[in-house]
Amino acid sequence: MTLKSSLPVPAVEDADVKKELNLKKLELSALLEITQAINNNLPEYSLYKIYHFTLLAQLHINRLTLFVNDEEWECKVCFGTQFNFNKLDALPDCITGLTEISYVSELGLDERWKEFELAIPVFQNGKILAFVLIGNSHAYYSDIAALAFVQTISNIIIVAMQNRKLARQRLAEEAIRNEIKIARDVQTMLFPKSLPNDKEVAVHASYIPHSSIGGDYYDLVEINDEEFLLCVADVSGKGVPASLLMSNFQAGLRTILRQTNDLVKVVTELNFLIYNNAIAEKFITCFLAIYNRETRELRYVNAGHNAPVILYEDNSCRLLTEGSTMLGIFEELPFISVTKLIVPNKAIVLCYTDGLTEVFNVEEDEYGLENTIKFLKNSRYLSLKKLHEELLEEIKTHNQGSTSFQDDITLLSCRFK
Repeated sequence: MTLKSSLPVPAVEDADVKKELNLKKLELSALLEITQAINNNLPEYSLYKIYHFTLLAQLHINRLTLFVNDEEWECKVCFGTQFNFNKLDALPDCITGLTEISYVSELGLDERWKEFELAIPVFQNGKILAFVLIGNSHAYYSDIAALAFVQTISNIIIVAMQNRKLARQRLAEEAIRNEIKIARDVQTMLFPKSLPNDKEVAVHASYIPHSSIGGDYYDLVEINDEEFLLCVADVSGKGVPASLLMSNFQAGLRTILRQTNDLVKVVTELNFLIYNNAIAEKFITCFLAIYNRETRELRYVNAGHNAPVILYEDNSCRLLTEGSTMLGIFEELPFISVTKLIVPNKAIVLCYTDGLTEVFNVEEDEYGLENTIKFLKNSRYLSLKKLHEELLEEIKTHNQGSTSFQDDITLLSCRFK
């Protein structure tokens, strides 16, 4: 015997419930389409197109404008409007100040905005990313509560854009870091591999770049068995441009020295090189000196550089200031002179760049040349390496204990035995 069910026949579903269910299906379909487009790594233009057609076709939103805060407010999507909001100069303050979904009619805007019914802010972590303005939409979306989905789908697409932007920035930053590393490695190769420490002279150098790479340079070039050249130089500016110009200077200096050790010719040729190769407003200050081990004669040209200090055995000192103006400013140097002096036993020469003296304390007092000379007099019997270490420690103390200096710092010292 067959038993018949006594359960009641289901009532016909309410028409409004069916409509709402259909709309939820459309929303899910729209969400799926947007997510797939993001996962397919489509370009930004294509994503905004899909966003546009999804809202239009799936959700029946016939008028919409999307403004995204990308450093400044930009209209990314605009359809169904008479006015071209892509040409809008700025978003009204009454819109950018919104923190919740609002009726446009209550914002007191001009006729252009009367095409819209609702303004929807889009947030991430409490920060407003965008505003969506919609009008002439499905009746369902006249209800503010129902607009949460439009808010959500807009948030998904905009956050995806931001993540892509961050990814591009990370790649660009990584490329820059790699380039800086290469530039730093090249710059390191410019410095001499070893410095002499023999029965006649001892030479030591220290270099602290302001950033990963800098515009300071020092060198020691053996010209022949009796003579060597000392050089300290400083390019105006910092970073990669300064480093590139300094590389040019170093290559030029060593090439010129193969042809002549006449300091007038060397400095003249270097000035010509920098004048013709430097970017606008770039110049180089430098101190160049040639020492003869046999005669103990030091010939030098100071081309606009901080004056090196020569400290004698009796603790008297002299500043090596004479020479010429900075290189690269004039096509022809307006004046140039070579100064000669005999270096006695136990004298010390300290060359440096302005990063040493231009260190300021809390009271904005500069460390300066006077303190440098005072330190040199009190520390003359230290090894050159130790002397550099303690001098750098002293300016660190003057700099409120920080090793973050405002400029590159280069020290090159020579003890004549």
